[in-house]
Amino acid sequence: MEPRTLPRDVLRHPVLVLNRSYHPVRITSAKEALSLLFCGRAEALDAGYEPHDFAEWSRLPVEAGAPQVRTMRGALRVPTILLLREYNRIPRTPLRLSRRNVFLRDGNRCMYCDDEEGELTIDHVLPKSRGGQSQWENLVACCRACNLAKGRRTPDEAGMKLREKPLRPTWTVVIQLDGLRDPLPAWEPFLGQLLKRAS
Repeated sequence: MEPRTLPRDVLRHPVLVLNRSYHPVRITSAKEALSLLFCGRAEALDAGYEPHDFAEWSRLPVEAGAPQVRTMRGALRVPTILLLREYNRIPRTPLRLSRRNVFLRDGNRCMYCDDEEGELTIDHVLPKSRGGQSQWENLVACCRACNLAKGRRTPDEAGMKLREKPLRPTWTVVIQLDGLRDPLPAWEPFLGQLLKRAS
C-alpha cells in the first residue's frame, strides 16, 4: 500500500518528529514522515496522542479537511506527529550564538515591551561595561527605545522587567520553526514555549 504519485503541497506538509521519550527532534515533510511510518521506523500519533503503526494508521478514517494522500487502496491521512521507535537521545542545540538566532529564540519581539514592529537590537541584560558576557543567558532581543531607556543599567535598576528569562535553546527544532507561520495546534504539548516564541 505504498503511496503513488502525491501532490507536491501535501508532500511538504510539516510533521513534528518526537523521540521515544516524546521530546521534539525535528520538523520533517509529509513525504519523509510517510516513509518512516511505512518502513516501521516510526509510529503516527492520533488526536489523542495514541501511537499507530502503518497498518493501523492506514485503517483510520480521513477527517474532513485533513491533509491526505491517495494510495491504491484509497485515502491515507498525513500524520501531524511521528514518534520514532528507536531514537532515545534528547537532542541538544547546534545553534551558534548570533543576532539572528537570538531574535529567533525571542520570537522577533522586544523582551522588555513585547514590541514586534520596531527595529530590534541586542541588549546585554548585565551590561558589558559591568562584566556581562556575550552568551545566550545574557543576551535578549530589544527594541531601540527600550535599549536607550535601559542604558548601562540592569533591568532592575532601570525599572524594566524581562518577559522571560533568556536561556540557551534546547531543541534543534527551534531553527526549523523560523519561517513556519502556522504551527499546528497538536504540537503545543510538545513544544509549548517554543511555539509561543516562534509565533
